[in-house]
Formats: sequence, structure tokens, C-alpha cells
Amino acid sequence: MQIEILKSKIHRAVITEANLNYVGSLTIDEDLMDAANLIENEKIQVVNANNGERIETYIIKGKRNSGVICLNGPAARRGAVGDVVVIISYASMDFEAAKTFKPTIVFPKDGNKL
Repeated sequence: MQIEILKSKIHRAVITEANLNYVGSLTIDEDLMDAANLIENEKIQVVNANNGERIETYIIKGKRNSGVICLNGPAARRGAVGDVVVIISYASMDFEAAKTFKPTIVFPKDGNKL
């Protein structure tokens, strides 16, 4: 049996940009991506702690050490600069393997820095 479990999480990052005139997705600082074991184009869930919005989208690699967390396209309507978000990725795996799997969780500091 396969189940979906938490793979990666960036906990309480701050939105730095919202770009409505883009095709869609979330841009994430490459340092945060590496630390959270996330890759470009990976499907993610973004949960906005300020307004309760939850969206599914994919990752665009942002400039390394920039601290960027940018809602793009229609997602830009779901949050504002300064909102706190949790970025979550899930993985499917065998039920027994999932019992011992440890997700990667990152807690950014001010400016979305590690």
C-alpha cells in the first residue's frame, strides 16, 4: 500500500512579492529550496497563516540568498507581501517505509534566511 506523507516543509516564510502578471507558481529562494529538499517544478501546497487560503502550485527557482517568496499569476490573489506562509510538499511511499521516514523541515529567520 502507498500513502502520501509530509516530505518537506518551509514553516512560516514571509511573502516578499506578488506578481499577478505571470503564468503561475511560487518562486522560492534556491537556498531555502536546497535546505528543504525541494526541486524546481515540484508540486507544493501553500498555506497562508494570515488569511487561511490554501493553494496548490509548483516551484520556480528563485535567486540564491535573495529571500524571495513570490506568489505568481492567479496565486498572487491569495496573499499579500508580508503574509506568513507554510510551504508543504508531500511524497507517496510504501506504508512500512513511511513509518520511519523523517521529513525535512526548515524554519526561516528574518528575511527568509536560513
